[in-house]
Amino acid sequence: MSSDLAPIRRIRRVCVYCGSSNQIGEQHRIAARQMAGALLQRGIDLVFGGGRVGLMGEVADAMLAGGGRVFGVIPQKLMVHELGHTGCTELFVVEGMHARKMMMMQLSDAFVALPGGFGTLEELFEVTTWTQLRFHDKPVGLLNSDGFYDPLLAFLRRANAEGFIRDQHVDLIHADTDAGRLLDTLADAALPELESWIRDP
Repeated sequence: MSSDLAPIRRIRRVCVYCGSSNQIGEQHRIAARQMAGALLQRGIDLVFGGGRVGLMGEVADAMLAGGGRVFGVIPQKLMVHELGHTGCTELFVVEGMHARKMMMMQLSDAFVALPGGFGTLEELFEVTTWTQLRFHDKPVGLLNSDGFYDPLLAFLRRANAEGFIRDQHVDLIHADTDAGRLLDTLADAALPELESWIRDP
Protein backbone atom coordinates (compact mmCIF):
# COMPACT_ATOMS: atom_id res chain seq x y z
CA MET A 1 0.00 0.00 0.00
CA SER A 2 1.23 3.47 -0.85
CA SER A 3 2.53 5.45 2.13
CA ASP A 4 0.29 8.42 1.25
CA LEU A 5 -2.85 6.39 1.85
CA ALA A 6 -4.52 6.24 5.26
CA PRO A 7 -4.03 2.93 7.11
CA ILE A 8 -6.88 0.45 7.26
CA ARG A 9 -7.08 0.70 11.04
CA ARG A 10 -6.00 3.08 13.75
CA ILE A 11 -3.75 1.40 16.26
CA ARG A 12 -3.88 3.08 19.65
CA ARG A 13 -2.54 0.25 21.82
CA VAL A 14 -0.23 -2.63 20.93
CA CYS A 15 0.09 -5.73 23.06
CA VAL A 16 3.71 -6.88 23.19
CA TYR A 17 4.42 -10.49 24.15
CA CYS A 18 8.00 -11.21 25.18
CA GLY A 19 10.24 -13.19 27.48
CA SER A 20 10.59 -12.68 31.23
CA SER A 21 14.02 -14.29 31.53
CA ASN A 22 17.02 -12.13 32.38
CA GLN A 23 19.40 -14.74 30.89
CA ILE A 24 19.23 -13.20 27.40
CA GLY A 25 21.54 -11.50 24.94
CA GLU A 26 21.90 -7.74 24.70
CA GLN A 27 20.72 -7.80 21.07
CA HIS A 28 17.23 -8.75 22.25
CA ARG A 29 17.19 -6.00 24.89
CA ILE A 30 18.11 -3.55 22.14
CA ALA A 31 15.21 -4.85 20.04
CA ALA A 32 12.82 -4.34 22.97
CA ARG A 33 13.98 -0.74 23.34
CA GLN A 34 13.59 -0.23 19.60
CA MET A 35 10.02 -1.48 19.80
CA ALA A 36 9.33 1.00 22.58
CA GLY A 37 10.85 3.76 20.47
CA ALA A 38 8.68 2.88 17.48
CA LEU A 39 5.56 2.90 19.67
CA LEU A 40 6.51 6.25 21.17
CA GLN A 41 7.12 7.78 17.74
CA ARG A 42 3.60 6.81 16.69
CA GLY A 43 1.90 7.79 19.93
CA ILE A 44 0.87 4.18 20.59
CA ASP A 45 0.34 2.84 24.12
CA LEU A 46 1.90 -0.40 25.33
CA VAL A 47 -0.06 -3.34 26.73
CA PHE A 48 2.13 -6.12 28.17
CA GLY A 49 2.25 -8.92 30.71
CA GLY A 50 2.97 -6.63 33.64
CA GLY A 51 6.37 -8.02 34.61
CA ARG A 52 9.42 -6.01 35.66
CA VAL A 53 11.98 -8.59 34.47
CA GLY A 54 13.41 -9.70 31.14
CA LEU A 55 12.23 -8.12 27.91
CA MET A 56 8.93 -7.27 29.58
CA GLY A 57 10.70 -4.95 31.96
CA GLU A 58 12.95 -3.64 29.18
CA VAL A 59 10.15 -2.55 26.86
CA ALA A 60 8.05 -1.12 29.70
CA ASP A 61 10.96 0.86 31.17
CA ALA A 62 11.84 2.32 27.76
CA MET A 63 8.22 3.34 27.18
CA LEU A 64 7.94 5.01 30.58
CA ALA A 65 11.29 6.77 30.17
CA GLY A 66 10.01 8.24 26.90
CA GLY A 67 6.76 9.46 28.45
CA GLY A 68 4.58 6.71 26.99
CA ARG A 69 1.58 5.03 28.58
CA VAL A 70 2.01 1.46 29.77
CA PHE A 71 -0.75 -0.95 30.77
CA GLY A 72 0.31 -4.17 32.48
CA VAL A 73 -1.81 -7.24 33.15
CA ILE A 74 -0.41 -9.77 35.60
CA PRO A 75 -1.82 -12.77 37.52
CA GLN A 76 -2.06 -12.48 41.28
CA LYS A 77 0.26 -15.49 41.63
CA LEU A 78 3.12 -13.53 40.04
CA MET A 79 2.40 -10.41 42.06
CA VAL A 80 2.83 -12.50 45.21
CA HIS A 81 6.39 -13.20 44.03
CA GLU A 82 6.99 -9.44 43.53
CA LEU A 83 7.42 -9.76 39.76
CA GLY A 84 4.93 -7.02 38.88
CA HIS A 85 6.06 -3.74 37.32
CA THR A 86 4.70 -1.18 39.79
CA GLY A 87 5.74 1.78 37.64
CA CYS A 88 3.07 1.13 35.00
CA THR A 89 0.54 3.79 34.06
CA GLU A 90 -1.94 1.17 35.22
CA LEU A 91 -1.29 -2.36 36.44
CA PHE A 92 -4.21 -4.79 36.41
CA VAL A 93 -3.91 -7.77 38.74
CA VAL A 94 -6.13 -10.64 37.58
CA GLU A 95 -6.98 -14.10 38.84
CA GLY A 96 -5.04 -16.25 36.39
CA MET A 97 -3.47 -16.70 32.98
CA HIS A 98 -6.72 -17.02 31.03
CA ALA A 99 -8.03 -13.78 32.49
CA ARG A 100 -4.69 -12.13 31.76
CA LYS A 101 -4.68 -13.10 28.09
CA MET A 102 -8.30 -12.11 27.58
CA MET A 103 -7.79 -8.68 29.13
CA MET A 104 -4.63 -8.06 27.12
CA MET A 105 -6.54 -8.91 23.95
CA GLN A 106 -9.44 -6.64 24.86
CA LEU A 107 -7.17 -3.70 25.65
CA SER A 108 -5.20 -3.94 22.39
CA ASP A 109 -5.63 -3.12 18.71
CA ALA A 110 -2.72 -5.28 17.49
CA PHE A 111 -0.20 -7.79 18.83
CA VAL A 112 3.57 -8.15 18.48
CA ALA A 113 5.75 -10.96 19.78
CA LEU A 114 9.36 -10.24 20.64
CA PRO A 115 11.72 -13.12 21.44
CA GLY A 116 10.51 -15.32 24.27
CA GLY A 117 9.90 -18.87 25.43
CA PHE A 118 6.90 -21.11 26.10
CA GLY A 119 4.64 -18.34 27.36
CA THR A 120 5.38 -15.99 24.47
CA LEU A 121 4.74 -18.69 21.88
CA GLU A 122 1.53 -19.80 23.58
CA GLU A 123 0.22 -16.24 23.63
CA LEU A 124 1.27 -15.63 20.03
CA PHE A 125 -0.47 -18.70 18.64
CA GLU A 126 -3.62 -18.28 20.70
CA VAL A 127 -4.16 -14.69 19.61
CA THR A 128 -3.37 -15.65 15.99
CA THR A 129 -5.99 -18.40 16.16
CA TRP A 130 -8.49 -15.84 17.47
CA THR A 131 -7.67 -13.68 14.44
CA GLN A 132 -8.00 -16.66 12.10
CA LEU A 133 -11.42 -17.55 13.53
CA ARG A 134 -12.42 -13.85 13.60
CA PHE A 135 -13.14 -13.69 17.28
CA HIS A 136 -11.48 -10.34 16.67
CA ASP A 137 -10.07 -8.52 13.63
CA LYS A 138 -6.72 -7.50 15.08
CA PRO A 139 -3.40 -8.15 13.29
CA VAL A 140 -0.43 -10.08 14.67
CA GLY A 141 3.29 -9.55 14.13
CA LEU A 142 6.73 -10.89 15.04
CA LEU A 143 9.74 -8.69 15.65
CA ASN A 144 12.36 -11.09 14.32
CA SER A 145 15.30 -9.87 16.39
CA ASP A 146 18.64 -11.35 15.31
CA GLY A 147 16.87 -14.02 13.25
CA PHE A 148 15.34 -15.46 16.43
CA TYR A 149 12.12 -16.48 14.71
CA ASP A 150 13.64 -17.76 11.44
CA PRO A 151 13.05 -21.44 12.43
CA LEU A 152 9.45 -20.67 13.42
CA LEU A 153 8.77 -18.93 10.11
CA ALA A 154 10.26 -21.93 8.29
CA PHE A 155 7.93 -24.22 10.26
CA LEU A 156 4.90 -22.12 9.27
CA ARG A 157 5.90 -22.34 5.60
CA ARG A 158 6.24 -26.13 5.90
CA ALA A 159 2.88 -26.41 7.66
CA ASN A 160 1.37 -24.43 4.78
CA ALA A 161 3.10 -26.59 2.16
CA GLU A 162 1.75 -29.75 3.82
CA GLY A 163 -1.80 -28.42 4.06
CA PHE A 164 -2.05 -27.71 7.78
CA ILE A 165 -2.17 -23.93 7.33
CA ARG A 166 -4.23 -22.51 4.47
CA ASP A 167 -2.76 -20.16 1.92
CA GLN A 168 -4.93 -17.29 3.18
CA HIS A 169 -3.67 -17.82 6.74
CA VAL A 170 0.07 -18.37 6.25
CA ASP A 171 0.64 -14.62 6.33
CA LEU A 172 -1.59 -13.93 9.34
CA ILE A 173 1.64 -13.46 11.31
CA HIS A 174 3.58 -10.56 9.82
CA ALA A 175 7.32 -10.69 10.50
CA ASP A 176 9.94 -7.96 10.22
CA THR A 177 13.33 -7.12 11.66
CA ASP A 178 12.42 -3.42 11.98
CA ALA A 179 9.96 -2.38 14.70
CA GLY A 180 8.62 0.72 12.97
CA ARG A 181 8.12 -1.03 9.65
CA LEU A 182 6.33 -3.88 11.42
CA LEU A 183 3.91 -1.49 13.15
CA ASP A 184 3.14 0.20 9.83
CA THR A 185 2.50 -3.19 8.23
CA LEU A 186 0.07 -4.11 11.00
CA ALA A 187 -1.83 -0.86 10.50
CA ASP A 188 -2.28 -1.73 6.80
CA ALA A 189 -2.90 -5.47 7.22
CA ALA A 190 -5.92 -7.00 5.48
CA LEU A 191 -7.36 -10.05 7.22
CA PRO A 192 -9.23 -12.93 5.51
CA GLU A 193 -12.94 -13.21 6.21
CA LEU A 194 -14.13 -16.30 8.08
CA GLU A 195 -16.66 -17.10 5.35
CA SER A 196 -13.89 -17.33 2.75
CA TRP A 197 -12.62 -20.64 4.14
CA ILE A 198 -14.68 -22.04 7.01
CA ARG A 199 -17.01 -24.13 4.78
CA ASP A 200 -14.14 -25.72 2.84
CA PRO A 201 -12.34 -27.95 5.38
